[in-house]
Amino acid sequence: MGAVLDLSEQLWTGKTNTYENHPFMALNEYDVVAERTIFYNSFAGVTAFGTDDGLVMVDTGLFALQEAVFGAVRSWSRDRLNTAIFTHGHVDHIFTVPLFQAEAKERGWTPPRVVAHEDVPRRFDRYIMTAGYNGVINQRQFAQPVTWPTSYSYPDVTYRNAMTLKIGGLTFELNHARGETDDHTWVWVPEREVLCSGDLIIWAVPNAGNPQKVQRYCAEWAAALRKMAGLKAKVLCPGHGVVVVGRDRVEHILSDTAELLESIHTQALALMNEGATLDRVIHSVEVPEHLKKRPYLQPVYDEPQYIVRNIWRLYGGWYDGNPAHVKPAPEAAQAAEIAALAGGVSALVKRAKELAKEGDLRLACHLIEWAFAAAPTNKSVNKARAEIYEKRAATETALMTMNIYNAAARESRATLD
Repeated sequence: MGAVLDLSEQLWTGKTNTYENHPFMALNEYDVVAERTIFYNSFAGVTAFGTDDGLVMVDTGLFALQEAVFGAVRSWSRDRLNTAIFTHGHVDHIFTVPLFQAEAKERGWTPPRVVAHEDVPRRFDRYIMTAGYNGVINQRQFAQPVTWPTSYSYPDVTYRNAMTLKIGGLTFELNHARGETDDHTWVWVPEREVLCSGDLIIWAVPNAGNPQKVQRYCAEWAAALRKMAGLKAKVLCPGHGVVVVGRDRVEHILSDTAELLESIHTQALALMNEGATLDRVIHSVEVPEHLKKRPYLQPVYDEPQYIVRNIWRLYGGWYDGNPAHVKPAPEAAQAAEIAALAGGVSALVKRAKELAKEGDLRLACHLIEWAFAAAPTNKSVNKARAEIYEKRAATETALMTMNIYNAAARESRATLD
């Protein structure tokens, strides 16, 4: 058993957890998971199949890790890359192809083709159009500098609902399912009994909410997971995290993830149909208790409350039920009025610090944001703001939540230098 399979076993049996071994903390190693098949645990999962007509890769890695992905695959097999299948167009799943293309040109091989859903090209076009914005939000989300790419390997072949590829004696069944993205593909290779889920499985609460990204599709996501569970796959290669081996384990992770999404969706929609406001909905929906204990459903990246917001956005638009938010006054004007009512900015800061000390960090953040909006250059405001958000970040478990709070703290710290 190699490092990837060993970590999978430890996570499943509770000897470690995803708080200590985050799904995005790559081992940068691969294990053989089926006949002539490897799963490479990079930042995002990469699966490679040996066939009688070259390699087929399902996902090809992050733009910053192309050389590592190429090197890992080449350390396992020298066969030419026949086809790269993209499970979706996120930038951690679709690079490295140019290195294989250059290799093919140098060796006189037929260049690899790229296969993906028909919406992937539109995603790439949008990424080019919003490169600056994507750089900003991903730098905030992952707490490191990001130069957003503007060159992509557009697919040579696309499909709409389903496609079957026959390559070198293997069958690759491609299925479209809106989930984390509108362009998502999951892949079933029946001869090897290997299922590639893409980001429909990430060893965490599904990334179905993400406050800084575009629409997700909770109900369709769950339906796809149910369909995958029915295949009784022996091996599941996820979009993030480690491979899952064993029919029972594969069925459990798929079914439990589906149940979590279904429960959140059902609760949120029921409240919306009653006429509840967004505030009531996000503070009422709860994850079933038995699912909170699952090692592969911990809130280490996304959070259930964010999924609720995404469901609201899908069915209800941006109006949250508060009429003052339809055409609001500028935040600075609101903050100035609140500060005046409170007895000045210093009173807001004082109370925010008291609340933080008492452990009510949610309310403390509201008060310090009002103070910050009213006096954004005030040193005492920024000092308190940095301290409160640092404290709040330290109490959170989800990567995207922690990093949003830490970004706010850094913003205020920068004014104190």
